[in-house]
Amino acid sequence: MASKIKKGDLVQVITGAKAERGGDRGKQGKVLRVFTDTNRVLVEGVNRVTKHTKVGQSQRGTKTGGIEVVEAPIHVSNVALVDPSTKKPTRVGFRTETVERNGKKREVRIRVAKSSGKDI
Repeated sequence: MASKIKKGDLVQVITGAKAERGGDRGKQGKVLRVFTDTNRVLVEGVNRVTKHTKVGQSQRGTKTGGIEVVEAPIHVSNVALVDPSTKKPTRVGFRTETVERNGKKREVRIRVAKSSGKDI
C-alpha cells in the first residue's frame, strides 16, 4: 500500500476533524518521508505536535532544548494522492508498459490517477 504514495507527492488528508475544528482534514501537503514498515507518511504542515526537548548545552555553551512544533507521521490510509490536473484527491491505479533498454525488454509500472486516467 505504501508504494502508491511516494516521497515528494502532493497528498490531502481525508479523515479526522475539519480544519475549522482544529483538525487537519482537507489540508494538502508534500510527503517528506515514507515509513514502509509501519505504513505511515510524514506530510509537510500536517499533524503538527508540540515536542518538549530536554535542556542541555552545546559545545559552544549555548542552551538547547525547550518546546518545538514538529510534524508527526500519519497513517497512509488517511491521505489520498492529489490529481495534478484537477487538484482533488484521487485513488491510484497502475498501468504496465513494456520498455526496451539495451536490447532487453522490461515491464514498468506507471501510476495512474483513477479519476482522470492521467499519469502521475
